[in-house]
Amino acid sequence: MNGSNVAYSYDDTANDDFEEDNAERVPQARKNIKVSRNSNRKNNESKNGSVLGIILISALAVVLLGSVIYMLDKRNSVYNEVADLNRQLNLAEAENVRLQSELESKMSAKNVEDYAENVLGMKKMDSSQIKYIKIQTDDVVNIPEQEQGITAKIKGFFEDCVEYFRG
Repeated sequence: MNGSNVAYSYDDTANDDFEEDNAERVPQARKNIKVSRNSNRKNNESKNGSVLGIILISALAVVLLGSVIYMLDKRNSVYNEVADLNRQLNLAEAENVRLQSELESKMSAKNVEDYAENVLGMKKMDSSQIKYIKIQTDDVVNIPEQEQGITAKIKGFFEDCVEYFRG
């Protein structure tokens, strides 16, 4: 019928009495034949649902796989960046060591002396330029007394009296 799937079912109980009830069998067989177009629709809908589910799960798997690949790519790019920065750090540390040794070599006593003589025009001291001075080395230091005002003298007198009475 128009190329659609049609299922028929037939009741076998009608075949038992074929010769006896031939007249009854034909109408009864027609009643037992069922056209089940609804069952085919249900099968098609369930097949469509399973196909849709497979497509959705496949799309989800592709998205997950793509995100894993993207994260691995990002991780590798970050690792490469860290490695480049570590190389730059090692180069900077090596340059720092070189500059420190160059600075120490320039700050040596011989280089300072050469710079003072050649650039600044300074000369070494000779013994005639040296002058010695004597400093007293007494262990006692004398501080002269300062003259006090009248209020300071009165205050000192009262402090002396208080010390006397205290003992």
